[in-house]
Amino acid sequence: MSHTAKSIPEQTPAPYDVVIVGGGAAGLAAAVALGRSLRSVLVIDGGAQRNLPSDAAHNVLGREGIAPGDLVREGRAEAESYGVEFVDGTVTDARRDASGAGFTVDVDDGRTVAARRVVLATGLVDVLPDIDGVRQAWGQGVLHCPYCHGYEVRGRRVGVIATAAPLAVHQALLFARLADRVTVFANGVDFDDEQRADLDVMEIGVVDGAVSRVHVDGREARAIEVGGERHDVDAVVVATRMVARTELYERLGGQSQEHPMGRMIPADENGATQVAGVWTAGNAADLAAMVAVAAGAGVKVGAFVNADLVADEVREARARTREG
Repeated sequence: MSHTAKSIPEQTPAPYDVVIVGGGAAGLAAAVALGRSLRSVLVIDGGAQRNLPSDAAHNVLGREGIAPGDLVREGRAEAESYGVEFVDGTVTDARRDASGAGFTVDVDDGRTVAARRVVLATGLVDVLPDIDGVRQAWGQGVLHCPYCHGYEVRGRRVGVIATAAPLAVHQALLFARLADRVTVFANGVDFDDEQRADLDVMEIGVVDGAVSRVHVDGREARAIEVGGERHDVDAVVVATRMVARTELYERLGGQSQEHPMGRMIPADENGATQVAGVWTAGNAADLAAMVAVAAGAGVKVGAFVNADLVADEVREARARTREG
């Protein structure tokens, strides 16, 4: 995705109050909150938002069904109206500066910027099952979340390709509330008697055997093939492994955390990580966060980062008073 980004000086005369890495819902919401607190903010964004393959973002209050790219563009415009600056690029390295109080951030265009605080809103990558057709239709005919896309497949035929038994049962039961017919394709996953009973009582069939491919038409799913037999569907559901982009956090001295659904950046309820001065928001810290949840987390992190900076400023003012 291309954006028109404000240029920044090659040599920044003073550190930004905050550098935000990632310009999706969480990063932009944090930027707006900080900009409204008159903070100097730089957002560095590589344009790799997780939901860009989808046509629409749902459960976004007041903007239901907005295209993800439009949401980013409009969010950028709002942030810019509060003085937030943007760089289109990828952060290649980040480290604590020589003083130990701030950070130095390198961008792939060769520039280096300084910041008092860093917010990692770097999102995650969905690791998809290695099945023909899945990646081609991902975000339209191949889905993962009943709250993000379930309403759009109401009254239709849904096939759930299992990657783990508990998740497949969970997805199948939720989609069965909406779909006309749900079928679970075991794909080598074993279900215990209780799980099969739950599926059976809700009239959800199970097809055993390995899935060889998903037949697609453009980005729409048409059938799931098992053992040479085609099973017609209107949509396919998979549970991905959700892997947060944790590389920068690890470069800054943090340790990523394994999660049953993938890998994440551990943080407290306010987004503060174990690395002093480094905060995180959105899918990097909450693998299940939908767009509105990620944006809410961004606002919260922006508020707490501003309060943290104010606390620093009070300490510095008191120290100057004592010295004077």
